[in-house]
Amino acid sequence: AKYEYRNLIDMPTAGIMDRGVVGVNTELLPFGTVIAKVEAGIFDNISIGLSYGGSNIIGSGDPDWYPFPPGVNFRFRLMDETILTPSITLGFDTQGKGEYFNDQKRFAIKAPGIFAAASKNFALLGYLSLHGTVNYSPLENKDGDNFVNFMFGAEKTLGSAFSVLLEYNLALNDNSTDIYGEGKGYLNLGIRWSIANGVTVGFDLRDLLENRKWNANSADRALMIEFTQQI
Repeated sequence: AKYEYRNLIDMPTAGIMDRGVVGVNTELLPFGTVIAKVEAGIFDNISIGLSYGGSNIIGSGDPDWYPFPPGVNFRFRLMDETILTPSITLGFDTQGKGEYFNDQKRFAIKAPGIFAAASKNFALLGYLSLHGTVNYSPLENKDGDNFVNFMFGAEKTLGSAFSVLLEYNLALNDNSTDIYGEGKGYLNLGIRWSIANGVTVGFDLRDLLENRKWNANSADRALMIEFTQQI
């Protein structure tokens, strides 16, 4: 991709929009879920974004829109990457994914909330990027599962246009109820194809460990497409 990823699949990375760059991202998930996001680099090392969506948008019957207000994404690059140190970004992202459960006031996959992310790139038959994130979701704690959480991930380029993504969300904030996670965490796999400058499409498999109790015994399949452009 022409611009660095701000997320692998669900986990935030230390990536940030360059100043003057705008991105539009759309994800198509199970249960007719569609999430659209707009991001922009407004200053050096600072980017913002808005997102919104809902489930049953693709399908029949009435759409089940997410609650207002829309999701908010803010990022601040605290430290740039050097030969010896990773880049570090602080941020806040209120956009969860999947169905929204009104009784518990939470998404099926909780939003990152407040997070700190570190990313480091290595030259290895192209590039290998390693990522780590610590996060806390203050807006989705009605289920009583409000622990600090950790995520880890990697991206490996395959030639100049393809890359493979792998991430593991420990889901420490989603493992103590009888409704959602079973304590295995969420293992996700994805592929990205940069089909043109600033245009990326992807295919994801979520929950390969079948952690979810509410929709067990299968992994999610999802599509994404992103446009990024300097303005």
